Amino acid sequence: MSSAGNELALSAPSKPARIGFFERYLTLWVLLCIVAGTVLGHLLPGTFEAIGHMQVAQVNLPVAVLIWLMIIPMLLKIDFGAMGNVRRQWKGIGVTLFINWAVKPFSMALLGWIFVRHVFAAYLPTVQLDSYVAGLILLAAAPCTAMVFVWSNLCNGEPNFTLSQVAVNDAIMVVAFAPLVGLLLGISAIVVPWNTLILSVVLYIVVPVLMSVALRHMVLSRGGQKALQHLLGRLGPISLTALLLTLVVLFGFQGQQILAQPLVIAILAVPILIQVYFNAGLAYVLNWMFRVPHCVAAPSALIGASNFFELAVATAVGLFGVHSGAALATVVGVLIEVPVMLSVVRIVTVSKGWYETRTA
Repeated sequence: MSSAGNELALSAPSKPARIGFFERYLTLWVLLCIVAGTVLGHLLPGTFEAIGHMQVAQVNLPVAVLIWLMIIPMLLKIDFGAMGNVRRQWKGIGVTLFINWAVKPFSMALLGWIFVRHVFAAYLPTVQLDSYVAGLILLAAAPCTAMVFVWSNLCNGEPNFTLSQVAVNDAIMVVAFAPLVGLLLGISAIVVPWNTLILSVVLYIVVPVLMSVALRHMVLSRGGQKALQHLLGRLGPISLTALLLTLVVLFGFQGQQILAQPLVIAILAVPILIQVYFNAGLAYVLNWMFRVPHCVAAPSALIGASNFFELAVATAVGLFGVHSGAALATVVGVLIEVPVMLSVVRIVTVSKGWYETRTA
C-alpha cells in the first residue's frame, strides 16, 4: 500500500466481515423486489399513488424514512473525532470531484446526444427528444447524497472519507448545480428547487448524522466498542431490508409506466448505464494511478457514478412538467440506480486483490 495510505488511520475493518445468507444472495433479493414492485405498482396503483403523495418539496417521506434505516447503521461506524485525518486523502477527494463536476455532466450530455438524438431517435417520440436529453443531463449534474453510504458500506469503504466527500459535494452543489445545468441545456435561468435541495440535505445528511452521533456516543459511553459492534450487527439486517423495501416502493411508483412504455425506458437506460460504468471505472483507475488505498478508491468510484435523483426529478418536473420526457428520463435513473450500483459494488469488491497488488 502507498505511503499516503499508511498516513491515514483508516477505519475499514482489518479482516473481512463474515457474509451471511441474506447478504450472499442480495442480487437475487434485489431482482425479486424489482419484479414485486413492478407487479404491485400495476395491480395496486391507488395504493402507491397515495404513498407517492406523502411528500414535502418533492421529497417522499416514506422513502426518506427507509433511507434513514439504511444509512444510520453506516454513519454509526464513523469516528467523527478522526474526520480531520481525511484531508490526507486529498487525492481520492480530488478524483471524485473531478469526475462529479468535470466529467459526468458533460459525458452524459454527449451520450444523450448520441443515443437519444441519433442512434435510437427513430424509436422515440420526436417531440420529446430534447426533453429526454435534458432529463439525462439533470440526472448527471448532481452527485448522490444519501445512498452512497450504503454502497460504501457494502464494499468496506472508509466511512470517514465517504461522509467528507458527500459534505464537499453538497457544498459545491449549492453553487454549481444551476450554472452547470444552464450551460449544458442552454437555458439562461435555471429554477433550482431550493426547497427540495435544502430539505434533502437536511433529511438525508444533517438529521441522520446528528442521530448517529448521539446514538454512537450513548452506546460507547455505556458499553464501549463491544456494545457498538453488537448494535451494528443487530442493525445490519434492518439496513438491507430497508434497501429492498425502497426498491419495492420505487418500482411500485412506476409499475404502470414500466409496463406501458418498456421500449422507451429501455432506450433511456442505455446512456445511463454507460455513464455509470464509465465514470465509476475512470474514478477507480485514476485512484489506482495515484496509489490511493482501496477503502478510499472504492467509495470514490461509487460516489463518482451515482446520482442525486431526488433533486433531478424535482428539477425536471419544475422545468418541463410532470408528464415530460425529462421527468421520465430522471425516473429511469431512479429505477436503475440500485441494481446498477450494486453491480459496481460487486466489481470494486472482487477486484480488490488486483487493485492492492498493483498499488503495493
